Amino acid sequence: MPSRLEALTPAFLCILRPFTMRLKAFLNIFYATAIALFQASISHSTFIDPAVLDACSGYSATNVMSAGATLTADLVLNGDGCAVFGPDIKRLGLTVIYETDTRIHVKIVDAASSRFEVPESVLPRPSANLNISPEKAAIQFNYTDSPFSFSIYRTASHEVLFSTASHPLIFEPQYLRVKTNLPSNANIYGLGEHTNPFRLPTENTTLTLWSRDANGIPVGTNLYGNHPVYFEHRTTGTHGVFLLNSNGMDIKLTNTEGTSLEYNVIGGVLDFYFLAGSATDPTEVAKQYAEIVGTPAEVPYWSFGFHQCRFGYKDFVNVAAVISNYSAAGIPLETMWTDIDYMDGRKIFTVDPSYFPLNRMRDIVSYLHSHNQKYILMTDPAVAYTPGEDYATFNRGTELDVWLKAANGSDSLGLVWPGVTVFPDWFHPNISEFWNNEFGLFYNPTTGIDIDGVWIDMNEPSSFCNLPCNDPFQQAVEQDLPPARTSPPPDPNAPIFVNSTVKAKRDDILSPPYSINNAAGPLSAKTASVDSKHANGLVEYDVHNLYGMMMSMATHEAMLARRPGKRTLVITRSTFAGAGHKVGKWLGDNLSTWDHYRKSIAGMLGFASIYQLPMIGSDICGFGGNTTETLCARWAMLGAFYPFMRDHNDDTSISQEFYVWASVTQAAKNVIDIRYRLLDYIYTAFHQAHLDGTPVLHPLWYKYPMDTATYSIDLQFFYGDSVLVSPVTEENSTSVTFYLPDDIFYDFTTLTPVKGQGSTVTLSNVSFTQIPLHIKGGAILPLRAQSGMTTAEVRMHDFEFVVAPGTDGTALGTLYIDDGVSVTQSSQTFLKLSFEEGRFDVQGEFGFASGVKTSRVRFLGVSMKPSSVQVNEKEISNAQYAYDVINQVLDVSIGLDLIAPFSVKYS
Repeated sequence: MPSRLEALTPAFLCILRPFTMRLKAFLNIFYATAIALFQASISHSTFIDPAVLDACSGYSATNVMSAGATLTADLVLNGDGCAVFGPDIKRLGLTVIYETDTRIHVKIVDAASSRFEVPESVLPRPSANLNISPEKAAIQFNYTDSPFSFSIYRTASHEVLFSTASHPLIFEPQYLRVKTNLPSNANIYGLGEHTNPFRLPTENTTLTLWSRDANGIPVGTNLYGNHPVYFEHRTTGTHGVFLLNSNGMDIKLTNTEGTSLEYNVIGGVLDFYFLAGSATDPTEVAKQYAEIVGTPAEVPYWSFGFHQCRFGYKDFVNVAAVISNYSAAGIPLETMWTDIDYMDGRKIFTVDPSYFPLNRMRDIVSYLHSHNQKYILMTDPAVAYTPGEDYATFNRGTELDVWLKAANGSDSLGLVWPGVTVFPDWFHPNISEFWNNEFGLFYNPTTGIDIDGVWIDMNEPSSFCNLPCNDPFQQAVEQDLPPARTSPPPDPNAPIFVNSTVKAKRDDILSPPYSINNAAGPLSAKTASVDSKHANGLVEYDVHNLYGMMMSMATHEAMLARRPGKRTLVITRSTFAGAGHKVGKWLGDNLSTWDHYRKSIAGMLGFASIYQLPMIGSDICGFGGNTTETLCARWAMLGAFYPFMRDHNDDTSISQEFYVWASVTQAAKNVIDIRYRLLDYIYTAFHQAHLDGTPVLHPLWYKYPMDTATYSIDLQFFYGDSVLVSPVTEENSTSVTFYLPDDIFYDFTTLTPVKGQGSTVTLSNVSFTQIPLHIKGGAILPLRAQSGMTTAEVRMHDFEFVVAPGTDGTALGTLYIDDGVSVTQSSQTFLKLSFEEGRFDVQGEFGFASGVKTSRVRFLGVSMKPSSVQVNEKEISNAQYAYDVINQVLDVSIGLDLIAPFSVKYS
C-alpha cells in the first residue's frame, strides 16, 4: 500500500471527513494521478553535457597479466582526471574472468581502498570454471590500453555487443560512469522496475534504480524494485548485461550522436556480468542470467488459484461475507487475503480485538481450510515505536537490539501506518531469531492465525515522514496516524458463513554530488534516512535497494521455520536481483485505468521473462480509484493469465469483487475454468524454470526472434510455452487487432487451425466474457478434463492431452506432477509427450501416484477422418473416437490410469 491521501495530505483530511466515501475515492485517484504526472514531469537528476564527460582523460591499463581464463590489470588515472563530482580515484584494479563458455565477469574496483559491494549473503556469486579456454568461449573481452576502454564481442562473428570506445571510464568516490554504444534503434529490455514499454525507448530515457513507495506507478519514474540487467535482441542473436550493484543509479538511453546506454552510479564498484545468450534462441540468455541470480522458487500448487483481497474490509464479518459471496456466485476462490485492516492500531503481529478478534479470525481460517481454501495476511516491516508500552513485538525487538540505527546510534525513526516506527535491520545477527519468533507466535497454528502464505509490503522501506524528518511524532499527529476506525465494531458473536456452500567514507551521503533522478526527491525522502547504520557497519546509502530483498529472505525463512518442509508463498513489493529464488511479487499500487490494464503486461513480462521472478501479477481491476464493469471484466480475463492472480483494491474505492457485476461474474467463471484446466501446464513450466531458468512467460520475439514485427509487441504474450494471449485492450471495445506470426496456431476454444501470415488479425464480436487465446503449433498441452472450485478439487480430475502439430507435423510437450506442497519430493511424475506421423507417445517417470486417468487425447489439424485408431498398438472401436470435420479435431477416449507409458496412433 502507498502513502495515500490520509498519510500524505493532512491539511485536506479535515476537509474530506464530512464528505462521502465516493467523493473521497474520486479525490484519492485524482490526487494520485496528479502526483504521478507531476513526478513524471520533473527531473531531479544532475545533468552534465555528455561531451564534457567524453572529454575526460580516463585511465591507462598497465601491468596487464593473463593466465588461462583470467586477466588482471592496473588502471592508472591519466593526468588529474575530470573531478566532475569529486576527485577521481587514481588507481583501479581490473579483473576479467571467463567464468563459463557463455559468461564473462568484468570487475573494476578501487585498488587502494575497499568499497561497498553487494554482500554474498544477499546474492551468492556463481561458481566459475577456471579451465575455460577463452578462445573457445562464445564471447570475447577486448581492450585498448590508453585511454582504457573495453568491448565484448561474439567469437564466431566478431559482432560487438558492448563497447566503451570514445567514452572514458569515470570512477570517483560517489560517481561511476560507464557508457556503451548501441546499434541504432536498439531493442533493449529490462532495467526495471518501471512502467515503461517492454521494449525500452532509446530517445532520452532515464531509468532510475532507487526503491520508493510509488503510488500510481507513474511512467518514467523509479518504482519499488531494482534489477540492473538488460537483454538486447538483434536479428543476429540475443545477449545480456548485468551490473551487480545496489547503489542508486541512473541508466540513460539516448540517441544523441548515435544510440548509447550510460550507467551513472553513486557508489559501490563496477561488477559486470556479460552473457553471450544465443544466436538463435533468446531464452538461452534468460537461463544464463538464472545461473547468476538463481532459478525461480517452486511455489505451492494452490498458489496458482484465484486470490481475493482489498484494503478496507472493515471487520471479520465483512471478510467472511466475501468468502461466502464467492461461493454463492459459483466463482472459484482459492485464497482469501486481508490487508492491514485486521491490525490493532496498524501494528504488525496484532489483531484488533473489537473488529478482528483472534477467535473469529481462527474461525475464518478453520472454515477455509475445511473447504480446501487458504488464507494470507499482510505483514509490514515497520514496527510501532512504543517504549514503555506493552507492545510485545517492539519490546522483544528492542531486547535483541535489531532496529536500524540513526547516524548518532539511536533508533532510526520513521512514520508508517501505526505512527512513529522503527525498522528491522535485516543485516543484524539477531534478526532471524526475532523474525522467526514473531512469525512462530502470531501465526501459530494452534494459538494464532494459521496463514498459508505471506504478503509483505512497504519494504522499500516506505516512510510517510516529510523531510526534514526532525519530529516524526508531530507529523504522526498531523497525518492522523494511525487513523481511527470509521465504523462501529461488529457483534463479537456475529454469525459467519451462514448458508455458505463451500564501510567506505562518504563526503556527503545525504546529498551526493551526483543526484539520481529519484522521483521522491532527496535520497532519504519517504524512506529510512540513508545515513542510518546497520549492525554489520553498512550504511543505508549502500543497501537501501536491498531492504525489500532482505525482508523477503527473512520472511521466507520464517515461513519455512513454522512449516518445515513445505514450500512457501511470499508476495513482496520491493525486490532486487535474485529475489525470485525465494519469493513472488505483485506490481504495486496501480490505478483502475485502461492504461494500467495494458501496462501490466509489459511489467509482468519484465519480471517473468527477464528478472527471473515469474510469480508475478498486477492488482486485477486496479488498486486505486473506481473500476468500471467492463474494465473489471476484461481485467479478470487478462489476470487469469498472470502467474499470480489476485483481485485487490483500496479502502476508498468501490467494491470490485468479481461477483459484484453479472458480466464480471461470468467472465471470471469462464476464464478461471480455463486457468484451472491449465494448472498442470503452468505448474510444469514453473518446475522447468526452477530447474534451468526457462521463462514461464514469453514475449513473442522469444518464439520468433527473426520476426522484427514482434520486437515491440507488449500487448500479447505466451502463457507458458505455447498459449498465445491476445486480450482486448481498448475501452468498451468488442474487437481486437493482434499479430499472428507466420506459423500455424489453433483457436483455444474451437481448436480450429488458424494460419498466421506474419500480419495482424482482427477479431470482432469479442464479448466481455471472452478473451482470444491460441495454441502455438508444435505443442502438446496437458489439461485437466474438468475445472473445479478449488485447486485440490482440480487435482482429482483426469487429464486430457491436446496435440497441436506444427507446420512440420510434429509436436512436443511435458507434464510434471508432485504433491504440490513439499520442498523435497519423495516421488514425482515427469513425462515427455511427443507426436509424429500420426503417433502420440507418453514416456517418462511415473513416480507420483496421482490417482487419475488420461480420459482422452485430442488431435488437432486432422484433415480427414482416420480409418484406424490404435491405443497401445491395439485397434479400438469407432465408438471410442469421434471426428469433427468442421474444426478438424479427432477425439480419442482412452481412460487409462496415468501410471505407465502409452501411445495413441491414427491413420
